[in-house]
Amino acid sequence: MYKHGSSCSEMLAEIKVKRELMMECANKKGFTSEETIKYSQELDELIYKYQIAAGQYAKENEEVILTFKQTILVWSKVIFSF
Repeated sequence: MYKHGSSCSEMLAEIKVKRELMMECANKKGFTSEETIKYSQELDELIYKYQIAAGQYAKENEEVILTFKQTILVWSKVIFSF
């Protein structure tokens, strides 16, 4: 399982592996087998954690973009005031 601070690409790679394990198990043991359900629950948890991490990353990017836009506005006022 990925550790705290893992990159989104590492998380996606683990999701892909878990999905493949789940599908392989489902094909061999059935979609309602205990093992398949366990993989499905683990996959749900990984996807949930990825969505939280990706959302946090998007929020941080939005904050950087907003700060950058505010800086441009301030500098344009400073430059044009001379």
